Amino acid sequence: MASEPIIFITGGASGIGLAIAQAVVAEGWRAIVADVDRQSLDQAGNLLAQHRALAHFTRLDVTDENAVRQLIAQCEEETGPVTGLVNSAGIGADVPCLETSTAQFRKIIDVNLIGSFVVARETACRMQQRRRGSIINIASVSGIRANSGRVAYGASKAGLLLATQVMAVELAPVGIRVNAIAPGPIETPLVRQMHSEQARARWTAAVPQKRYGSPAEVAAAAMFLLDDSRSGFVTGQTLCVDGGFTVAGVVEH
Repeated sequence: MASEPIIFITGGASGIGLAIAQAVVAEGWRAIVADVDRQSLDQAGNLLAQHRALAHFTRLDVTDENAVRQLIAQCEEETGPVTGLVNSAGIGADVPCLETSTAQFRKIIDVNLIGSFVVARETACRMQQRRRGSIINIASVSGIRANSGRVAYGASKAGLLLATQVMAVELAPVGIRVNAIAPGPIETPLVRQMHSEQARARWTAAVPQKRYGSPAEVAAAAMFLLDDSRSGFVTGQTLCVDGGFTVAGVVEH
C-alpha cells in the first residue's frame, strides 16, 4: 500500500477535474483520474505523461452504481487506500425552464447529484474503517444564486450543497470531512460550450473581479481542503471560488 495521499477524481480528464489532478501529482500525491470520456482520458494521460508513476487513468460512468462500487474496490486493492475524493464529474445545460424537458432534468440530476452521492457514499464506506478522509463535491454558484437557464443544473448543484452538509455532519464522528467548492465562471470546456458571447459579457459584469477564473484557481482551493494539515477542522463548508459573485449586490462599472 502506498503511504502518500491517494486522491480519486471523477470528471478528472478535463476542466476543473484535470487541473486538480495536475495539482495532486505536482504535490507528489497519487491521482486516480476517472472519466466517462475515453478520448479525454487519453489526452489527459499524454498531458501527465511525466507523472506516470503517480497518475492512474480509468473510465467511469458515475451513474452506473455497480461500476462505481467495483472500481473503488479495485483501486483500493491495486493502488492503496483512497484518502481523498473529488467529485468533479458533471454536465450542464443553459435552457429556459419552460423549454427544459423532463428527460434533460433527470439526466442532469442523475449525473451531478445522484452520481456524486454514489461515489461519495462508496468511498466513505471505506474511509470510515480508517477514520480518515476528505471528500470534496464540486458544486457551482448556480446552486446558490438563481441564474437564468439553470433550472436543472442549479437544482442539481443546490441539492449537492445540502447533501454535502448532511454527509459532513454524519461522517464527522468517523474522521471524514466533507466540503464543497462552488466555482463561479471558470474557463473550462463546459463553460465555453454553455456561455455565448452575450452570456460572457453578463457574467463578467456581475463578477466584482471582472474576469473568469482559471481551473488552477479552483484546484488550489481543492488542495487546501484535501490536506488535513491545512484544513483539518474544516467540514460542511462551501468555498466559493467566484471572484466575489455570490456576495455582490449592485456593482459599479
